[in-house]
Amino acid sequence: MNNTAKMIITLGFIGIIAGGALSFVNSWATPLIAANQKAETERAIFLVQPDASSYEKMTTVKFEAYKVFDKEKNFIGYSLPYEGNGFQGKIRLMVGLKPDLNTILAMEVLDQIETPGLGTKILEEPFKGQFNKLNTSSPIEWVKGAPPTKDNEIQAITGATISSKAVVAIINNGIEALRKAEAKEGSSL
Repeated sequence: MNNTAKMIITLGFIGIIAGGALSFVNSWATPLIAANQKAETERAIFLVQPDASSYEKMTTVKFEAYKVFDKEKNFIGYSLPYEGNGFQGKIRLMVGLKPDLNTILAMEVLDQIETPGLGTKILEEPFKGQFNKLNTSSPIEWVKGAPPTKDNEIQAITGATISSKAVVAIINNGIEALRKAEAKEGSSL
């Protein structure tokens, strides 16, 4: 047997072993990853709805959304996870909304792969804090290089305007989808 055949057999054997090991690790890790994602989502539901004590997943919508309730089981608003494209990939957010969908209570970033040091500022204050009590009766807008002047504006992050605009677009799209779903559900009753 020549050297080429020996190398092909050896590399094939190593490839089979490595593929099997990767398959085993994937089958072991997948349920753990899903459990961690579920726990992170639950944690975020209560972060964006601080007065909530329970929630239920909405089954009448084609996307993930939750109705949240206080200790007396009164409906107090929505927790809306929604995602869209950022500068470098998907950004997934959790937004807490009042029942009328006209005010954001808080916003949390669940997942992102934005540029470290620039785009990742969407995870930090003061950017996140701008969404607290933000009016959403009309679409959220962003301004660059100046403080917001309207109750539905946020200031974009200098050097990370695309990431800032992406967060605004994701929230606007999510709220619009939830409004349409709730209007459709209300009209079918």
